[in-house]
Amino acid sequence: QVQLVESGGGLVQAGGSLRLSCAGSGRTFSRYGMAWFRQAPGKEREFVARISWIIGRTYYADSVKGRFTISRDNAKNTMTLQMNSLKPEDTAVYYCARDREAFITTLSRRVDEYDYWGQGTQVTVSS
Repeated sequence: QVQLVESGGGLVQAGGSLRLSCAGSGRTFSRYGMAWFRQAPGKEREFVARISWIIGRTYYADSVKGRFTISRDNAKNTMTLQMNSLKPEDTAVYYCARDREAFITTLSRRVDEYDYWGQGTQVTVSS
């Protein structure tokens, strides 16, 4: 059973930074693309960023491009999301997720393309 655990959320002022981490279990972590999604109150869960199993291939939602950076360390089974220049509209619960299938190299933005999810970590940006 795969487990994903997020950490690093919190309260920050607009313009500040936070770094989220996702720790994964299992010996096949490196074979799967990973992603961050977020969900604000009353809204649907939305794609934020993705990193494929091939390190270096990343994708971002237009709303975070240039401000957020996704990375992974397969030796440690971890993924991170560095969030800079945070805005109040970035306030949400952030979730990490794993691809439903191994070795996918294309962009996957849909929730149903991921099968394992963390419990979420709250990010609140005050104005």
